[in-house]
Amino acid sequence: MIRDRGNKKWVSLMLPEHVKMLREYDASCNKIPKPSLDEQKYEQFNEIISEAMEMNNTLEIAYYHQGDIRQYISNIRYVDLLKKELRIIDQRAEKHFLKFENIIGISDCNE
Repeated sequence: MIRDRGNKKWVSLMLPEHVKMLREYDASCNKIPKPSLDEQKYEQFNEIISEAMEMNNTLEIAYYHQGDIRQYISNIRYVDLLKKELRIIDQRAEKHFLKFENIIGISDCNE
């Protein structure tokens, strides 16, 4: 009886460097290009952030990070204009530092 071992028969012929390169290639194929935003969108973000800090509103933030889009539902604690980043605390009480240039969407959860 012939029993096929699937990929196991080929793994012994592949070097660890080849396996690593194949995994990196597969990961790079799934990456999303960073969307570009115009100045008007950034002004809208500024208004939403200012209102959220004043009223202590919860925001939903879409953040681009290394080919992936992450969603944060959080309150803004501090806006650092020198480092150009938002300091937020999410629902799990974890701190995050989000760069302005990687924020691709902000919406108010209270509306």
